Amino acid sequence: MTLVLHNFFRSSTSTRLRAALKLKGLDYGYVSYALRKGETRTPKFLALNPQGLVPALEREDGRVLTQSLAIIEWLEETRPQPPLLPADPDGRARVRALANMIACEVHPLNNLRVLGYLAEQFGADEAAQARWFTHWVTTTFDALETMLARDGETGAFCHGDTPGLADICLYAQVWNNRRFQIDTDAWPTIAAIFGRLDAIPAFAEAAPPRQPDAA
Repeated sequence: MTLVLHNFFRSSTSTRLRAALKLKGLDYGYVSYALRKGETRTPKFLALNPQGLVPALEREDGRVLTQSLAIIEWLEETRPQPPLLPADPDGRARVRALANMIACEVHPLNNLRVLGYLAEQFGADEAAQARWFTHWVTTTFDALETMLARDGETGAFCHGDTPGLADICLYAQVWNNRRFQIDTDAWPTIAAIFGRLDAIPAFAEAAPPRQPDAA
C-alpha cells in the first residue's frame, strides 16, 4: 500500500505519526504544509481534511485518515508488528492514559490555533503565549513524571523496555516544548526516556529538525 503523509515538520501530531510509521517500517510520500502561511486552509487541502489540520494520511485507494491517534490505532490494527500497545488490557489502558495526558490535555491547549486565538482575541504577545504554553506543559508533565517515576511498569520507556504509543506522544511533545525553551531537566524520568528514544533511528528520523521542510 502506498501512503502519502500530509504534514508539517514542526507539528507534534505530525511527529507522532512519522515516528509510528517508521517504527512500523512503512514507507510514505511526504507532503508538507506551512501552517502559519495558511496552506492547510486552501480548498485543495480542505477537500482532504475539512478540519484543515495535519497530519492526514492518504491511502492508495484515495481514503484519507485524520487525527494522529486514530491513524496510529489504524496502523496498529492493520500492521500489528511491532506492537505499539501491550498485549494485556491493563497495560493497554495504562499506555493509552499516558498518551492521552499529552494528546488530550497538553496539545489541544497549546495548539497553534489556540495560541493564535489568544493573540487575536486577548492581545497575548509572544511572552504571554509562552507563559500559557509553559503552564499547561508543566501542569501535565509534573503529574506524568510522578506517574512514570513511581510505577514499576515503567522501564527503559514509558511502559516496559519497548517503545510504544505513550513514547511516541512524549517524544513529539518534548520536541514541541523545546520551541518554547522548556527544558526537561525538571522531569528526570521523562528526560531519560526521551534520551533513549532519540537514540532510536525511527524516532530520530521523525524529529522535526530532520525533516525536508525544516531548512
